[in-house]
Amino acid sequence: MNLFSEAEINEKTGNIEVICGSMFSGKTEELMRRIKRAEFARQSVIIFKPSVDKRYSETKVVSHDMKAVPCISLTKAEHILEESAAVDVVCIDEAQFFDSELIDICQKLANRGKRVIVAGLDMDFKGEPFGSIPGLLAVADHVTKLHAICVKCGALAQFSHRLTLSKQRIMLGEKELYEPLCRKCFGKALKDSESQKSLTFNE
Repeated sequence: MNLFSEAEINEKTGNIEVICGSMFSGKTEELMRRIKRAEFARQSVIIFKPSVDKRYSETKVVSHDMKAVPCISLTKAEHILEESAAVDVVCIDEAQFFDSELIDICQKLANRGKRVIVAGLDMDFKGEPFGSIPGLLAVADHVTKLHAICVKCGALAQFSHRLTLSKQRIMLGEKELYEPLCRKCFGKALKDSESQKSLTFNE
């Protein structure tokens, strides 16, 4: 299907904005800032998040500093289209947990004149591209990459290091499970983790 067919293109200009980065980099705070500005401009806004994210609330998007906004929790990205028909701005938090269908959905929304703001982790705990975010970065009109501060050396951090030996890709948690690290400290942490796994296995 051609996402840019004449039937899909709206006279009103839409766009896709992606906010990405590591954990603790302020992605949700930046999303909330844009939501507040849109509401101040009297634009209608709808906010979604994947139902798997239940860390603070099932019905709100909550930042690390405990600021919250009401949202719709969904198991599948396909429902975003039908829920967004009557609004100006569509916001999606923790987008890495949605499947790759989210990429086409965001393009359809933008082609229909919607402003689409997506926030999510661009890399998983192994430093590998995560979920639908890489594809969204490719089709985005605007990209904002945020950084945390490395807890080891104080440099800019773009990696989310997991503090457990679990290999499960999706593991929700906060500071008890993850820490932000720069490239150098992340590389060292991965080597240390591999050494620890070897020792555990040998025991």
